[in-house]
Amino acid sequence: MTEPTPDLLNGLSAAEARDRQALEGFNELPRAPRASPLHAALDVLREPMFALLVAAAVLYALIGELGEALLLFGFATVSVSIAIVQRGRSERALEALRGLATPRALVLRDGVRVRIPGREVVRGDLLILAEGDRIPADGVIVAGDHLEVDESVLTGESVAVRKQVARRLPAAMAAPSSGEPCQVFGGTLVVRGSSLAVVMATGSASAMGAIGHSLATLDVAVPRLQGEIRRLVFVFGFAALVACTLVVTLWGLVRGAWVDALLGGIALGMALLPEEFPLVLTVFTVMGAWRLSRSRVLTRRAAVIETLGAATVLCTDKTGTLTRNMMSLAHVEAQGETWDAQRPPEVIARSAALSAVLETATLASDDHRIDPMERALGEAWDRVGETRPRGQLLREYPLRTGLLAVTRVWRRDAGHGATAHLVAAKGAPESIARLCRLDEAATARQQARVEALAANGMRVLAVARAVAREPLPDSPLQFEFRYLGLVGFRDPLRESVPAAVAECRAAGIRVVMITGDFPATARAIAAQAGIDGGGATVTGTELESLDDAALARRVRDAAVFARIAPAQKLRIVEALKANGETVAMTGDGVNDAPALKAAHIGIAMGGRGTDVAREAASIVLVDDDFGSIVRGIRGGRRIYDNLRKALGYICAIHVPIAGLALLPVLMGWPLMLTPMLIALLELIIDPACSVVLEAEPEEEDVMRRPPRARDSALLSPALLGWCLLQGVAAFAAVAAVQFAAMRAALPLDAVRTQVFLALAGVNLALIFVNRAYAASLRAAFSRPNRILWWGLGIVFVMLASLLAMPGLRRFFALTGVDAGGLALILAAPAGLLVLLEILKRFWRSRLEA
Repeated sequence: MTEPTPDLLNGLSAAEARDRQALEGFNELPRAPRASPLHAALDVLREPMFALLVAAAVLYALIGELGEALLLFGFATVSVSIAIVQRGRSERALEALRGLATPRALVLRDGVRVRIPGREVVRGDLLILAEGDRIPADGVIVAGDHLEVDESVLTGESVAVRKQVARRLPAAMAAPSSGEPCQVFGGTLVVRGSSLAVVMATGSASAMGAIGHSLATLDVAVPRLQGEIRRLVFVFGFAALVACTLVVTLWGLVRGAWVDALLGGIALGMALLPEEFPLVLTVFTVMGAWRLSRSRVLTRRAAVIETLGAATVLCTDKTGTLTRNMMSLAHVEAQGETWDAQRPPEVIARSAALSAVLETATLASDDHRIDPMERALGEAWDRVGETRPRGQLLREYPLRTGLLAVTRVWRRDAGHGATAHLVAAKGAPESIARLCRLDEAATARQQARVEALAANGMRVLAVARAVAREPLPDSPLQFEFRYLGLVGFRDPLRESVPAAVAECRAAGIRVVMITGDFPATARAIAAQAGIDGGGATVTGTELESLDDAALARRVRDAAVFARIAPAQKLRIVEALKANGETVAMTGDGVNDAPALKAAHIGIAMGGRGTDVAREAASIVLVDDDFGSIVRGIRGGRRIYDNLRKALGYICAIHVPIAGLALLPVLMGWPLMLTPMLIALLELIIDPACSVVLEAEPEEEDVMRRPPRARDSALLSPALLGWCLLQGVAAFAAVAAVQFAAMRAALPLDAVRTQVFLALAGVNLALIFVNRAYAASLRAAFSRPNRILWWGLGIVFVMLASLLAMPGLRRFFALTGVDAGGLALILAAPAGLLVLLEILKRFWRSRLEA
């Protein structure tokens, strides 16, 4: 279908885009269908805990206890349902993350440039393509030049393809292998230049859709954590197998009651198996990534969550991260004349010298004004009121390493039918000085003026002009430039930055600013942000003169790096890593990708960043705000803390359950905890560790602690010791209740009832103990967590129903409880809670290490 000639000034309207999206669907490739509830159920059926439940149910059925058998099958069904619900919740969170993770596209809608998710691009949209962009859909080039595209993902050809403007829109897109120079394809990468392209095909209708290859996937694996969890599950599982075998053998041989021996062995196996570990890891990492995304921090690789809390150095760029990236023209100077933002723009119009500087800087800028400084220049030139025609652009000499200046050549009418080529250049003052061949004295005067402006936090560019004849030279250095003057820009600091930097300092995280800006400007912004600039500023020139060992020594105290080329960021990252630092690095350009990949935590800009940078990074800032980085670190520390608390709680609660399963063997007592009662307890334990503790808020001192070691174990020796202490204390409390009930010569069902309720109460006490590292009864109950209180309400209703309904009591071999028994039951968790909160005061420093 041939599109009408696109409106290069306005693009589609929002209404047109909505209509086309409703008609043709989203710009996304078909993906594998989500796992069905049946698949989730089958996964659960393979779990050892489910096998134990089924084995116990079969055993009860064989001995004629059909009620108990059906109830255990019911518990098994509930376990499957809980797993399916949790998996569905995780899948929904992953879907939200996938939506954020899709490449972004800059389009023209209603005459305004807007950045939208790539999946929202529609046929007929006008794409603004720039270096580093991942092209979101198939289209045709309608404006621009010097565009080169890497199409290797489609054609296998590693050489970038040069593109050109189409004379007219084709009736249909050609195949990628055709080499059509005016067409671009979704999924390919812009490696150089900028252009406008009208979208011709999206989604399944695109070339990538025809191949059916998905480019972007969300990595939800957590290799180190998964390995650690698997080792723990193996150790616990092996211990459970050995213990079950010994219990069954000893009980059967000593007492001759092999059915009771099998039930006791199954109960012990259920008590020892930590089947909650994988569930907790999945829920915490997926839901943690989803929670971070709500703070405008997208984790593309969930494994980074374990690294966030370990960051010791945060390397950040200046423009757009520390500052607003909202440049405004603040200063123009030429031949002794100056203008600043406090004066009206008409002052520039009345001065030939100032007007020449502003006009030349505007002519050296891209027509589409994507760059904030170029946009500020264009807006200022529009306000001056000049309507002089720009002429015809003949050639552009872009920025390059060693010459940080842009030069553009224009054909302009010189009157009387004659034409002249005007050459406009703007860029780094030292590069413009080189183009103009300034002598030492003139360069020193320029340098002094630049230093003065930069010390006030301005970003400074120099401007030069030349006249040229054809043929045009291959290098801008061959023009005879005349130096015109300077332009200065202000980019205000984000209001959240000073507080965020102070928060990093309190958390033991050193903030390092790396910028391509002038050293004096970098120091001024660093001072406003509160970044410690005590060490001398390191420039790109100095960095080039240092070998790796010297650079590693230099970065130990340097906090400001200026005039740094993107490729030099990688050396800074490697030097910091050589010093044993855990490095977080921000970046947005194509050349930032190696540094983002090398850093322990690569952070790409979601707004202005290139797709290459986003794909290399493990985190994407949706709003490009430095404060979001700090929120991400705080969130990462909270997730890791809560994960350790949940695993500690699981280990602790399994100790009294296992102890009660072993007591009958060791003491010759009757079996108290049947498989049915343990299954009932699991209905409390699973939601507590996977949902309740995941929703816990962060510790008050979470950003006042030093970073943890990157390779620290989830279950450290200190945490395992604390878990064992909790578990032994909980077991002692419940065993005391059992001993007291048996000493009072209560019937077996009454003893079992008191033991079970005491164990349920102790379980709740352990939840409160593990809510926080801080030792405080008040904090244990006052910390906000609505899910906890909803869960407690459900537990109380469930236990009350169990005791109030005679039929249920008979099923579980329980009975009612008198006032004395109730007091004893309540005393066990209350005493345990007070004791552990006291002991926590002496253990806390080890837990947070």
